[in-house]
Amino acid sequence: MSDSGLRERKKARTREAILCEAFRLFRERGYNATTVEQIAAAAEISPATFFRYFPTKEHLVALDRFPPLVEALAAQPPGPPVAVLRGAFRTAFAALSAEEIAAGHAREVFAATVPELLVANLRKGPGVIREVGENVADKAGCAADDPRIRNAIGAVVGIVAMVWLQWAQDPDMDGPAEIDTALAHLESGLGLQGDRSGPPVGLPEAVSTPLEAGLTQTLAYLPLPEPVRSSDL
Repeated sequence: MSDSGLRERKKARTREAILCEAFRLFRERGYNATTVEQIAAAAEISPATFFRYFPTKEHLVALDRFPPLVEALAAQPPGPPVAVLRGAFRTAFAALSAEEIAAGHAREVFAATVPELLVANLRKGPGVIREVGENVADKAGCAADDPRIRNAIGAVVGIVAMVWLQWAQDPDMDGPAEIDTALAHLESGLGLQGDRSGPPVGLPEAVSTPLEAGLTQTLAYLPLPEPVRSSDL
């Protein structure tokens, strides 16, 4: 293996060690009570080394599945929006090991239990959706503001969110496979006529307590729209 290859492997091991120790400390002490200095000491590195891998503590649990998805979109052939998005998800997941997928999902579930982190990740949503929309529109050969692009992305985001909620309850679930099955169901027209095999992924009856608590607390951080007055109509 070349020197550059060895360096990349060492960086990957260091990054994984930081993440493992950080989440161990988060579970033991809580997210807010854990400092960067404590994480660095547990991973046997200096705080300066920590910051070379993660700009802030929040970046340890920031949702990072979107950049790989955007990159995967670029590799897709032209086609209908849902088919392009389904292919991108398959490509993005295929580039990760089972351990990387499980660790990434665990970080996402944890982030949803900490209101500050959940809000920070939610605020990324509009920008990410806009970037994804532009890529999908390019593959579909239409404008980014075409309603068909908006509707397709909205449907895909909703389906992925539904699977994610189930995955949060059942860590042993094959999340990538369920997402692909659900998107295939959408791609075929949801099977609302004729064949009803393969029921659609549904919303779980209840969300796990920590996740539900995080989502509920987050409402306090989100601005509410002004009420509509009769005089404005």
